[in-house]
Amino acid sequence: MVDFTFYNPCEIVFGKDAETRAGEMVKRHGGHRVLLHYGKGSIKKNGLYGRVIASLNAEGIPWEELGGVVPNPRWSLSREGAGMCRDRKLDFILAVGGGSVIDSAKAMAAQAVYDGDLWEDSFKGGKEVTNALPVGTILTIPAAGSEMSDRAVITEEEARVKLTCKGDGMIPVFSLLNPSITFSLPLYHVACGVVDMLSHMMERYFTRVGHVTVTDLMLEGAMKSVVKLGPVTLREPYNYDIRSEIVWASTVAHNNFLGCGREGDWTSHRMEHELSALYDIAHGAGLAIMLPAWMRYVSQIKKTRVVRFATHVMGIPSAGNPDLRIISQGIAALEAFFRGLGMPTSFRDAGLPPDRIDEMTDRANRWNGLGNYVRLDKEDIRAIYRMAAEGRDFIPPQ
Repeated sequence: MVDFTFYNPCEIVFGKDAETRAGEMVKRHGGHRVLLHYGKGSIKKNGLYGRVIASLNAEGIPWEELGGVVPNPRWSLSREGAGMCRDRKLDFILAVGGGSVIDSAKAMAAQAVYDGDLWEDSFKGGKEVTNALPVGTILTIPAAGSEMSDRAVITEEEARVKLTCKGDGMIPVFSLLNPSITFSLPLYHVACGVVDMLSHMMERYFTRVGHVTVTDLMLEGAMKSVVKLGPVTLREPYNYDIRSEIVWASTVAHNNFLGCGREGDWTSHRMEHELSALYDIAHGAGLAIMLPAWMRYVSQIKKTRVVRFATHVMGIPSAGNPDLRIISQGIAALEAFFRGLGMPTSFRDAGLPPDRIDEMTDRANRWNGLGNYVRLDKEDIRAIYRMAAEGRDFIPPQ
């Protein structure tokens, strides 16, 4: 186990009607003038907008609004919101939506109090965010875990570059989680969210760090729960108990409690970011393509964790079963799980052309290599993209 500091001050309110406490929670956390941030207007159609506004008005909290967040949220909108906060002296941002809305709110909250260019210094330069306007969230999509995480992922639309920024200043001060709110989601969005939360657990699970039994077993239990309950929530979309578990799994997957004492990998995420930056594919769908390809490739270099994932999470029998067969069956089971959710597992499935693999390789290799479980160079990255495009095994270069 490696040394770590765990810090997460986000206050969680979980349960039915949690959103009706928005005004109370904003006031408790020092908000006086609020920017209400949301997506393309679905919260107005399903009544959530009205309940949130009523809660703010009941507490006498002035508010302004900025909608328009799209999947793979854009830096230009975060920059616009930061300007609104500065010009109109707004001191709190309330994000009502999924990971895209919350990430957009986090980026604008940090830029609003930053003298420089957050995109250049933090998203591109890696400077951690230590200061931002307070952000509260009302979650509508269980997926990204941004409601309790210390990072945001934003796309700079002109360059079509998707990057991550992180730091303690990015952690929301509170998040209101009412599973009932998510009932109106299209099932495709629910499925993408299930892949996303599972991937957050997998990225932490694949590590070189030893003596992490506690978090190994916690991760395996959480991943098995998502594999078990993900298909059920698609079959029973109005089952409150099942959806509650999915919502909480999303949050736990990315608040970094499951990452304590270990170093994750994150190759699949960084490679997927190039897919969604160039093709605007849903993040969960892109991960369903990249994760199996990455596992096939690295298992030919280092198989230990892949075998354990196959047996402990996907339920592949180990007795009398050689490692290579366990790996093959485990990855096949993972792909079958994704397909059962209606997700693609190759470029071909998603209708993506393979003609920009070299470009994606160059962009993904901007850090001169990726990965922790297996360190990958540029040619490794290219090979994984080819495997993802072709949907078949690919022999790593010697």
